[in-house]
Amino acid sequence: MVVTFLQIWLAFVVGVMVVYTIRHWIFTFSRVYSRQRVSFADAYDEDLPMLSVLVPMHNEQAVAAQCLDAILASDYPAEKLEILPIDDHSQDETAVILARYAARNPRVKPVRADQRERGKSSALNVGLAHAQAEIVLVFDADYTPGRGVLRALAKGFIDPEVGAVMGRVVPRNTSRNMLTRLLSMERSGGYQVDQQARYNFDLLPQYGGTVGGFRRRLLDEIGGFDPRSLAEDTELTASIFRRGWKVVYDNRAECYEEVPETWPARFGQLRRWSRGHNAVASSNLLGVLTAKGLSFAQRLDGALLLLCYAVPPLLLSGWLAALLLFSMGHMPFAGGIALAFAVVLYNAFGNFAPVYQIATAEVLDGSTRRLYLLPFLFYMFPFNSWAITTGWVDSIGDFVKSRRPNWEKTKRSGMGVNEA
Repeated sequence: MVVTFLQIWLAFVVGVMVVYTIRHWIFTFSRVYSRQRVSFADAYDEDLPMLSVLVPMHNEQAVAAQCLDAILASDYPAEKLEILPIDDHSQDETAVILARYAARNPRVKPVRADQRERGKSSALNVGLAHAQAEIVLVFDADYTPGRGVLRALAKGFIDPEVGAVMGRVVPRNTSRNMLTRLLSMERSGGYQVDQQARYNFDLLPQYGGTVGGFRRRLLDEIGGFDPRSLAEDTELTASIFRRGWKVVYDNRAECYEEVPETWPARFGQLRRWSRGHNAVASSNLLGVLTAKGLSFAQRLDGALLLLCYAVPPLLLSGWLAALLLFSMGHMPFAGGIALAFAVVLYNAFGNFAPVYQIATAEVLDGSTRRLYLLPFLFYMFPFNSWAITTGWVDSIGDFVKSRRPNWEKTKRSGMGVNEA
């Protein structure tokens, strides 16, 4: 019985890896050879909607000014724009910086988050209580949108069936070190290929929680963001599609971010993402799979999206099953080859974009010199898998112990503002 179970489990793990690999190949070929679906960026924009821009901030003195400067420099009509930076229990000079900007520009309306719970979800709920517009955009404090990004995102809501719009994230501190260069490559694969291909196929592009926006009524329907959630973006994405709304992805709406510059910071970021994403997956997977308004392809893509942070622990369990079968003398040669094949196909886990997908993105971006760094992505595989698996274990502990996770903010340096 034990041998049979281990063999079935090993076959299941290999099958899951192959499904994800085929998905990535289809996305890559779509991005290179298919007609690309575009957003509403070229639409006539005389009647732009009123916008409320929320910027959650916790101890963001290093980056608060550059973020607000970028938003204020937008070409969006001033009379249709309010900017709500949310001071979420900051203990540095963030509040002083926000007060200075508010005194100079009436569009900047700082909000103090005095709720007991700290975290992005809670801060956004506070901001929504003060927002005046139906269309709400969100930017993390370390993001600097280009001049036309607000206008491009707002145009996505021309379609009344669109519930959220998402732009592209581009690291600005790429030249700092090897880690930032590799993270920039992962971002390229995740947005330039993965998000665009899912939009091409009318699947489920993800609202990423920043460089994007949503209709206020969506949050009213679901009662706001869950203050306990560490992945409010994934939770909102699932809610959008379960309710029959659509997400528009605009690959040309580029916003520049600061990626982690140290390995411990990256580990903590991935661990938090995994912890939050897996919690959302456990509560939304069945709903996405049974949503009546979604096609089979959309349900499948939604399930693969929700389960992507569960793949590293799943792969680890496959390795353990293979090791046990080998030690028991029941690991056939063909099984070992199949497992090795699945691991190689799904290596360079990164932003869930294998090397061929990342390579395609770099070519499309004209960054061919970065192709020399592709072999180093394989070394990130064990690091990322370790961080993601740790987050998965955290999510299991949260569920078993009914534990409320604490929000751990990624440390900012405020450097690299002018880098690309």
